[in-house]
Amino acid sequence: MSSIKPIIGISTNEITNFGGRQVSHSTGLRYVNAVAKFTNGIPILIPSYINNDDLDQLLKKLDGIVLTGGRANIEPHHFGGKPFPPDEPIDVGRDEIVLKLIPKCVSLGIPIFGICRGIQEMNVAYGGTLHYRVHLLPEKNDHRMPREDDVTIKEIFKLRHRIDFTKNGYFYNLINKENCMVNSLHGQAINALAQNLKIEALSDDGVIEAISIPEHPSFAVGVQWHAEYEPENNDLNRCLFKEFGLACSEYVKKNK
Repeated sequence: MSSIKPIIGISTNEITNFGGRQVSHSTGLRYVNAVAKFTNGIPILIPSYINNDDLDQLLKKLDGIVLTGGRANIEPHHFGGKPFPPDEPIDVGRDEIVLKLIPKCVSLGIPIFGICRGIQEMNVAYGGTLHYRVHLLPEKNDHRMPREDDVTIKEIFKLRHRIDFTKNGYFYNLINKENCMVNSLHGQAINALAQNLKIEALSDDGVIEAISIPEHPSFAVGVQWHAEYEPENNDLNRCLFKEFGLACSEYVKKNK
């Protein structure tokens, strides 16, 4: 048995600080902590700008990838959508890198865990499309986070709605339940599902909340909620990170 811990890459977002004087590539500490505490892996951050020719070399060093949430949404030209309004945040570098990384990871068998924006990236990478503003659609709920100035972290990540698991699907078998409650902090969501993907859960208003990539040999799962929030207190989120970690460790055994 290999004693080598898996190296798990975590996608980052381009953030502008200090009035535009500094640009950084960063991610939330909760993603790093979840990987460090629940996967038995070593987390490293993947910058948003990498030469395309260097992606294959990068993947030789990684044993798993977490695709994080982010303030910026995927630009619509990647899935044939209408252009964003001028004030919509974008992240050109992340779009370019992550949408190329996903099919490469699948072909290599590198485990993938997509969270919030990450599930959307998995769908777009294989030809799916996105809804721009779910709350403007008829018969859909508002899935965005609370925006009041005095809102607390606990209120932001509060369990807000039910999701129903696909019977005998991955999640259904993982926790032996038909449904559960999740948080909700997203404006976009999957519209047309890519042919390579399978629906694993739907919200009570029909929004796709979880997917898998059946052709992947181990773990390729995306969730629309923020599974990185307090997995120590949430059975489903903790199970997902642990299963992802086991898949990453198995990848090490087979390939390192």
